[in-house]
Amino acid sequence: MSSPSSSTTPTLATALTSIASDLGVLEEKIREQASYFDTDLEEYVTYACGSSGKRLRPALAFLAGGATGTIRSEHRTLALILELIHVASLVHDDIMDGAQLRRERPTLNAKWGNLLTVLLGDVLFAHALRLAMDFSQSNWCRRIADAAIGVCSGEMLQTQRRFDGELSLEDYYRIVEMKTGSLFAIACELGASFNEVQPEVVTALKNYGTHIGIAYQILDDCIDLTGEEKKVGKTLGTDLLGGKFTLPILMLLHSASQQEKEQVHQLLLEEKADRSQRLLVMLNNQGALLAAKREAEKFLNQAEASLTILPESEYRKGLHDIATYLRQLL
Repeated sequence: MSSPSSSTTPTLATALTSIASDLGVLEEKIREQASYFDTDLEEYVTYACGSSGKRLRPALAFLAGGATGTIRSEHRTLALILELIHVASLVHDDIMDGAQLRRERPTLNAKWGNLLTVLLGDVLFAHALRLAMDFSQSNWCRRIADAAIGVCSGEMLQTQRRFDGELSLEDYYRIVEMKTGSLFAIACELGASFNEVQPEVVTALKNYGTHIGIAYQILDDCIDLTGEEKKVGKTLGTDLLGGKFTLPILMLLHSASQQEKEQVHQLLLEEKADRSQRLLVMLNNQGALLAAKREAEKFLNQAEASLTILPESEYRKGLHDIATYLRQLL
């Protein structure tokens, strides 16, 4: 799949130029959060929040706000809440996956063990929802809680369906929309709602967020199979080890003969060092990896189509550029 030339393709930094100052303030707010906890816990909270990720979910909240009016104090609170929920979900993910590396640093569970780390994730979730109580409308807090429930429910469903060779594509997309799409969608939905725009604009931005989130997860699925840990900065291959049937694997199973399916199942159950490489050969030979990337591109196209309702602005361009940035990673 070809990508645009480097001279016309935005980096993530250029996509977020219009909200750079807002993201800078967010970083300060994130660093401040440890002070809201017992002093004996500050070290853990500081470490959990101290490694700056892409901040995509907060960025979407800011861009949706700018694209529909004004970036308000509510957007800044929302951005902080979304990142805290995201960090909490990563803390729990790393425990379940047994991951040792996240953002080029040891995971919390690698440093302090699972028992303490799972409780830290719980505390971060609770703190995020406490911050949401500051909103003037209770429905906004409820929608954030709904999104947090979606994240956790999606993870539960994925865990429930581990090593399930009968997992359908429909079920996969339902799980992904919950566990990843929920936060992307609420970032855009509330980002627009705070500016009291027409319902159809809110819906369009919510759809944008959902589709961007699903595409992002598919991209992550592919990276888990093809990426390099030194470049990605986190433990890879955990989906395979944990029996999570990601989209490339499902595409392979759905296109394979019965004999090939048995080979795939055998590979997934093996613990040999070359398992991932052998599986990658099958994925490429069957076109499953390419098919998964095409699915991601389809969702990116749908996301961009949702933006036609918005007037031209630097913020709308930022939303377009995020989709373009993700597309060139495929």
